[in-house]
Amino acid sequence: MRIGVFGTGGIGGYFGGRLAQAGEDVVFIARGKHLQAMLANGLRVDSVKGDFIIKPVQATDDPKQVGIVDMILVGVKAWQVPEAAQAMRPMVGPHTFVLPLQNGVEAPSQLAAVLGEEHVLGGLCGGMVFIAGPGHIRHPAVDPYIGFGELDNRPSERVKKLSQVISKTQGMRLENPPDIHVGLWWKFVMITGITGVGAVSRAPIGAYRNLPGTRRMLEQTAEEICKVAWARKVAMPQDSVSKIFSYWDSLPPEGTTSIQRDIMHGRPSELESLNGAVVRMGKEAGMETPVNAFIYYSLLPMEMRARGQIQFSV
Repeated sequence: MRIGVFGTGGIGGYFGGRLAQAGEDVVFIARGKHLQAMLANGLRVDSVKGDFIIKPVQATDDPKQVGIVDMILVGVKAWQVPEAAQAMRPMVGPHTFVLPLQNGVEAPSQLAAVLGEEHVLGGLCGGMVFIAGPGHIRHPAVDPYIGFGELDNRPSERVKKLSQVISKTQGMRLENPPDIHVGLWWKFVMITGITGVGAVSRAPIGAYRNLPGTRRMLEQTAEEICKVAWARKVAMPQDSVSKIFSYWDSLPPEGTTSIQRDIMHGRPSELESLNGAVVRMGKEAGMETPVNAFIYYSLLPMEMRARGQIQFSV
């Protein structure tokens, strides 16, 4: 399978690297020093599931040089998806399908608006992976997984074929949910709750999940998101909040999300695609989401400062 990885950060670098390691024909879209290092030294991945280097590596910053591919794995940040959708047009042929792996639930519709819904799968993934340096991806913990499905949940040959490819690939497990929208929203609840409360409290999960006030705040974020999902006809189970809490309670007490760390360190983040998206979608459904709104608007000035939209000293 010829695969284009659009955005070779932690997610794109790790999953794309594993597919290349498995013998798939993978070309990476990257830029700057990261691209230069890959072309000079290959793509290095240090992983608890086994270290490897892809060398030589197919990589470029120009999608036009790639040509049409079978699949595009989208690894850019959530706020970059609309621009990326336009840029990847030269890689999309009649039978190309696009697999977004962003946090949040809006990437499939954003891609479909530009490329056509027939080209887009729903996708999600997990794993602690990040860029350790130019041309260097690090995976220190958490068993990486990937899941996907047609947006109408029908069986398809392309999902079957990709599942076979992933099943034979080292260093990741396949978790295809029966309902891709439930899978996307399940992850959305998990990430949005701990990112938002973690960023507002500026604390690791072990601190705020054990304090009655912030634990209740965490619970309310999940309740609000599930209500928005139900309003949008997503079949989230009625016991979703308790099951998600069981997962949160199993996390290491020192845990933080990468998005929380971005916010705390003054970097642009995916806030708009998480708590901000809950507020927007709640309004569209005629619903109030007060806890997510409190989190979003509390963090928004720092987000705008990180993006150079406003200036102030702290």
